[in-house]
Order: sequence, then C-alpha cells, then structure tokens
Amino acid sequence: MFRVTREIDFCYGHRLLNYAGKCRNLHGHNGRAVIAIESAALDDLGMVMDFSEIKRVVSNWIDENLDHRMILHRDDPARTALEKLGEPLYLVDTNPTAENIAKLIFDYARSQGFPVVETILWETPRCFATYTG
Repeated sequence: MFRVTREIDFCYGHRLLNYAGKCRNLHGHNGRAVIAIESAALDDLGMVMDFSEIKRVVSNWIDENLDHRMILHRDDPARTALEKLGEPLYLVDTNPTAENIAKLIFDYARSQGFPVVETILWETPRCFATYTG
C-alpha cells in the first residue's frame, strides 16, 4: 500500500458547549490538518495522487470555509451576536471538538473522490485528534 500525506496550516476559533473546562470560552488555535491518502497502485506518473491536487481541492476548501472563522455548533448562543457583528462563522451539527473537525475534513476529502484513509487535526503543538473513517 502506498500513502501520501499533506499538511495544511490554518487558524480557527471555536468553543465547546456543555464543557466545564477552559474550552467552554471562545478561543482560537493555530491548527494543522494532516490528510493521508492511500492506494494499492500508482498512477502512470508513479504517484498515489499529486500533492498539488490535494492542495487545490482540500487546502482551498479549508481556506475558504474554516480558516480564520469561528467553528460553532449550530445552536451555540453566541451565534446570533457574532452574526450581527458580521463575524465569519462555520456552523456544524456537532460540538466543534478536534475530533469532529478532523472528521469534517475527512468527509469533505472523501466527498471529492479522494481515497483518504486518515485525517489528523493538530489543535496545539502537543494535542491532536485522528479520524480514520
């Protein structure tokens, strides 16, 4: 099995609903998404997938939808105030944990036909979550 991996850095904010720790407050991260794509065979050029294709599709989607946005649960009470201020939001149906954001990125890459097998979201330099589908 062959595997290629691309790392994508982006900044985002979030908060966790019904959480007793510091992450219940609005805060931000310098995140890093890691997308792993596998194939049993290589294409005619000897590649699993061109790194630039991952960048063109997945990195651009992250830049347009997640980078420098507050990722919030759709029912977050802060939503209304932030929308009134014109703040850029990305709303999700789950608590926007690192685990759920890793799954969000995995699902997007898979929806674009990429044979993604794993996504990792580094929330801090020492903490990450992995989703493998």
